[in-house]
Amino acid sequence: MSTEQHTGSSVWAEKALFNVRPIWLIIFAVLTLFLGYHATKVRPDASFTKMIPTHHEFIQNYFDYRDDLASLGNVVRVAVENTQGTIFDAEFQQTLQQINDEIFFIPGVNRSGLRSIWTPNVRWMEVTEEGFVGGPVIPDNYDGSKQSLEQLRTNVLRSGEVGNLVANNFRSALIYVPLDEINPETGARLDYQDFSQRLEKLVRDKYNSASVKIHITGFAKVIGDLIDGAIQVGLFFVLAILITLGMLYLYSRCWRSSVIVLACSIIAVIWQLGIIELIGSGINPYSMLVPFLVFAIGVSHGVQIINAMVANRVAGHNKLDAAKMAFRGLYIAGLTALASDAIGFTTLMVIDIDVIKELAIAASIGVAVVVLTNLMLLPILMSYSGVTDYAIEYQLRTQNNKHIVVSFFSRFAQPKWAYGALLVSLLMLSWGLVKGQQMKIGDLDAGAPELRQDSRYNLDNAFIVDNYSSSTDIFVVMAKTEPQKCIAYDNLELMDRFSWHMQNTAGVQDVKSIVYVSRMGMFGLNEGNLKWFSVNRNQYVINASVNKAPSGLFNADCSMAPIIIYLDDHKAETLKTVVAAVNQFTADYQQEGIEFLMAAGNSGIEAATNSVIETAQYKMLIWVYGVVIVLCLLTFRSLRTVACIILPLAFTTVMSQGLMAVMDIGVKVATLPVIALGVGIGVDYGIYIYSRVKESLNQGGSLTDAYQYALDSTGKAVGFTGLTLAIGVATWIFSPIKFQADMGILLTFMFIWNMLGALILIPALARLFRVGPKSAGRINPPPR
Repeated sequence: MSTEQHTGSSVWAEKALFNVRPIWLIIFAVLTLFLGYHATKVRPDASFTKMIPTHHEFIQNYFDYRDDLASLGNVVRVAVENTQGTIFDAEFQQTLQQINDEIFFIPGVNRSGLRSIWTPNVRWMEVTEEGFVGGPVIPDNYDGSKQSLEQLRTNVLRSGEVGNLVANNFRSALIYVPLDEINPETGARLDYQDFSQRLEKLVRDKYNSASVKIHITGFAKVIGDLIDGAIQVGLFFVLAILITLGMLYLYSRCWRSSVIVLACSIIAVIWQLGIIELIGSGINPYSMLVPFLVFAIGVSHGVQIINAMVANRVAGHNKLDAAKMAFRGLYIAGLTALASDAIGFTTLMVIDIDVIKELAIAASIGVAVVVLTNLMLLPILMSYSGVTDYAIEYQLRTQNNKHIVVSFFSRFAQPKWAYGALLVSLLMLSWGLVKGQQMKIGDLDAGAPELRQDSRYNLDNAFIVDNYSSSTDIFVVMAKTEPQKCIAYDNLELMDRFSWHMQNTAGVQDVKSIVYVSRMGMFGLNEGNLKWFSVNRNQYVINASVNKAPSGLFNADCSMAPIIIYLDDHKAETLKTVVAAVNQFTADYQQEGIEFLMAAGNSGIEAATNSVIETAQYKMLIWVYGVVIVLCLLTFRSLRTVACIILPLAFTTVMSQGLMAVMDIGVKVATLPVIALGVGIGVDYGIYIYSRVKESLNQGGSLTDAYQYALDSTGKAVGFTGLTLAIGVATWIFSPIKFQADMGILLTFMFIWNMLGALILIPALARLFRVGPKSAGRINPPPR
């Protein structure tokens, strides 16, 4: 695109904007009121199915049998601890019963799957001379007396629930709460925030005391805690606004323009939230950063407008002409940068996880509205308000003094500094490449890695892990057979071998399935003789051995039997090992009539998510860089120019991957989008700087002079923007939500290094690639 074309399109847009300023202001005011009203209606939005890759093979297998695996899907565990004794206490049992009843009536609970020692589906069984006898764990004649408590103790020991629903030390009991994602009566989706708040109000707040302590874990509780933490996210956003306002004033020395830039950026956020509500979406825990990014992008482009506005006023132009010239000079560069941002963010859609797709849509909408608020509304407002006399006087006093950004970074257009910077960059790039190979996929911490290790949730999780044998990390393999064949001898025998294979896999604590029930049944039918603790070859005997099997160990038509694998944790390496072990067994022992399908359970779903992210991270980077390269090529029509803009971004991306490896930040749903978002914002710096370099080069200036001009006109604004945004987002590091703190670390790093990369590497690369004046074709043409 030629300079003439740039000028022509800019003049046309300038006339369409400034000739009817009052009409535009009315339109913007009406839109702000309308979208502001809808923005107030935005609500937290979280869904179990939105957090997972619904088209992955594992998830499709889980969906096929979701109704049969209701008790192994979205589950909450509530542990009730007696801090002053054991569970065999009348007062404690009364409290446990009340809590069980409270939970039973909370909307969203799958009541048929609810299990505790106070539910009738939890039973004891024993073998006597007369055969099997059994009953509910709570005695029918329970009255809290000493005798009935002793009977309860005996029933608990005979139930096999020690370590499962009863703690190994008998000081706490657990309530197992499966949830319905969709209310079967109303069809409404489960409201995680409401469910979490009800648990807190009806259980923890109501029953916590000196003698009773409540511990709650599960996906729904994690999401609830994250949504509650959104209030603190709002406080960080307010803090970032105040920091930005102060930095804007220090930069421009004009309260008027500082407030207007801030207002336009906030209006962009309001518009974005309003549009999100209109399209029926909401803010989920993983897209909470998007409003800040929209604000950051708005400030980034707004500073460029103010910078040009002040320069034009110092040159003697009135406020209207100054605003027009600022718009004219930045229209194409700003539009190119924002188009790169918007289209780059849409590349996140290649990741088959709904929360990331929603984040991509929200970010793209945000960038689109910044085009209107900061490239259109801001110049109009500045044409009315102008900048203060003090700001003009300050600029006149300091214009002969070299700004630190200009005096320091202008050196990198000189050969010695340019090649030195490139050498240091290569060394740092090598470090990033080496360390980046150690970057892990998925969670690297036990418990809920979205929250800090000392959070209440993770302390609750640690309590359950320490006091119960059953792990909270469950990987379920579904043994699929023909109808009525799931307990056929050949199939049971292969499931038995599979269970043994998995029990001897690193990271596996235990394996349970219908095979174990059959073994126990044979053991019981033969007077408890350990010689009979095996799978019998006689089908009639097998049928008898599983006659009293608990629900959930095979489906209604006996075409699927879940094999429940309890893991040490859900770390990425553990899940990889388990998936590899399942694949190895199926490859070595494939048998006609039975198929082992992965995977359900929280760890099975996490394994599917890790698999999608591992594949998508490179696909996403290819798309985002491909889009940015194409747009820059269309704008500047030069491969060398595109290389000067893109290589600093690639340098930052590689370095950020090395940082993630060093700081043990895994690539997961929360962190994967950050890299793409960092590239999207970082490209703005390069486009603004290089557009000024190109403008000077086209007039015959040397590279050194061209870069000096770029630093004077836009480089100071780039340095200010990068530093301001880094300081604002650095406040996230102190968030109680760990993944937000991780985002804060990564974005702070990327904002700073994208800024430094643009200011240092663009002139150095231009020197390396021998970018020179258009008219002369060499770096230092003789003066005309």
